[in-house]
Formats: sequence, C-alpha cells, structure tokens
Amino acid sequence: MKSKVVLLVPIIALSLVGGLASCSALPRGSSVDAPIVAPTQSTAQPETEPVAEAPVAEVPASTLTVSQQAAVRSAESYLRFMGFSRQGLIDQLSSEYGDQFPLEDATVAVDSLNVDWNAQAAKSAQSYLDMMGFSCDGLIDQLSSEYGDKYTVEQATYGAQQVGLC
Repeated sequence: MKSKVVLLVPIIALSLVGGLASCSALPRGSSVDAPIVAPTQSTAQPETEPVAEAPVAEVPASTLTVSQQAAVRSAESYLRFMGFSRQGLIDQLSSEYGDQFPLEDATVAVDSLNVDWNAQAAKSAQSYLDMMGFSCDGLIDQLSSEYGDKYTVEQATYGAQQVGLC
C-alpha cells in the first residue's frame, strides 16, 4: 500500500528575479550559482560536475508577450538556483505564493525553454540526499509525487539512478 508523500520542499516564496545575491541569508561574497557546502563537509575535493547553466529560451522573445518574457526570465533564475520539474516550475511561476503569473503565461514560458528535465530530476535528487537519507523507492516517490516535485516517474527514476541510489 502506497502512502501519500509529504512535500518536503515548500514552494519558494522568494522572487529570484529581484536578485537573490542581495539576500542577507547568503554569506558575503556568495553568488546564487556558487555551490552551497555544509560547514562539516570537506571542500578539498574539486567539483566533478560543472554547475549547469540555465536553459536558453528556444522561442524568439518577439513572439512572447511581455508577461511571458518576464516569466521566462524568472524561470531561468529558478533553474539556476535549484532543480524543478516542468509542472513544478509552472506551479511556482503561477502560484499565488510564488510569482503570480497567469497560468497560461507560466506554461508558455516554461515550454519555450530548452530544459533537460532528466538533469533537473538528478539535481533535485542530489539536493534531497544532501538534506537527508532516502531509499531508492522513497526518493522516486518524493520526486514524482503530486505533493512533491511532480517529475514523471521516468524522470524521478533517472534522477535516483544518477545519484547512485538505485
């Protein structure tokens, strides 16, 4: 019997368009693109994977409305900050607790981007493992849950496999 997976990461209420670098929660000299390292973690090992750049819009900006262009910029900012599923990103952009773009504009904006959703699932999987322990099935359930990250089961499975859990 499967139980509902509780959302572990709430919808981000900050608007990253305004620039997270000015947020007082970041250490002086930090940037949004810099990896966050726990104080007890050794930093002697070099990064094995470069930080992925945010996707570039595939649709010419001239075909998008001003609101959709703003939603694209916001989506790109979110994707630089953390992993998102397609539906999770649309929800963030259109949420009354998020950016409050109209649902249609958020959907058009996200769909105009060239995003590797499998890579996003792997990024989210690594974030969860950095916070706490998961079984293979538990992480897949969290990543694919309608109460969690809303990746497809295939994307969630890929993410869990990429971090070596399955």
